[in-house]
Amino acid sequence: MKIQEYTLKDIDCFNLKDTFQCGQCFRWEENEDASYTGIVRQNVINIRKIDNNEYQVRMLGNEDIEKLVYEYFDLNRDYGKIQNKLSCVDENMKTSIKYGQGIRLLNQDLWEILISFIISANNNIPRIQKIIKRLAESYGKPIDFLGNVYYTFPTPEELKDVTISEFRELGLGFRDKRIYETTQKILKKEVDLKKLECISNTQEVRNILLTLPGVGPKVADCILLFSTLKRLEVFPIDVWVNRVMNELYIHGKEDKINKNEVLKLAEEKFGNLAGIAQQYLFYWRREQEKN
Repeated sequence: MKIQEYTLKDIDCFNLKDTFQCGQCFRWEENEDASYTGIVRQNVINIRKIDNNEYQVRMLGNEDIEKLVYEYFDLNRDYGKIQNKLSCVDENMKTSIKYGQGIRLLNQDLWEILISFIISANNNIPRIQKIIKRLAESYGKPIDFLGNVYYTFPTPEELKDVTISEFRELGLGFRDKRIYETTQKILKKEVDLKKLECISNTQEVRNILLTLPGVGPKVADCILLFSTLKRLEVFPIDVWVNRVMNELYIHGKEDKINKNEVLKLAEEKFGNLAGIAQQYLFYWRREQEKN
């Protein structure tokens, strides 16, 4: 593998903190120089802002750095146009966009996202990150980059012989059996991940994902939105999203809110951009809670 460098120029609607800390990914770490380092497939990438709308990227890997960066960070999509359209919905949407205007929805590896979001069920982000890190360190491949060792996300083949008890030792809890069974289903081609990208009907893809152990409606929608499937019309609902939709639009008792009511409202308001709207709302509401 070789170290490559590339400078991103004139990139609008892109902010590292917004993108990496909005809940869509778990393997990007912030460094002391305000850069971020992450593992994308078999490559290690370091990215930092060097000027207004300009970013320096260093990568250890064999893929073409420019092609990979534009695809992974979704830089070919016009987020300015999307933000302008969503801002016309109402003042709530306009405010949330202003807060997280640098969010880009990453095109993450489908297998990695599948396992990561099974792990995310009934879990918090710091704990999810630790479990995924232990999984990679135990079964992924080490890569030495700029004096530090990073680990690729293990492939289905690399997890082929891992037992339920070995998964449990990573701190997976009740998810150990689900990760094991899903891995075996993928290995047996009971679900072919490559073929999912060729299916245009989102509900058909969702139904297939729901056959995998550990994949419920929310996890399925996160996979559809944050992976290379990139179905922007889906609207994953968790505690934060349910809360913000209730506070802004429904005004009922939080524990009485019907998910179908939320989904119908999201479709009516945000249409085929519901997934991006969800990220702005989620990030805004969660960050407000921190402050």
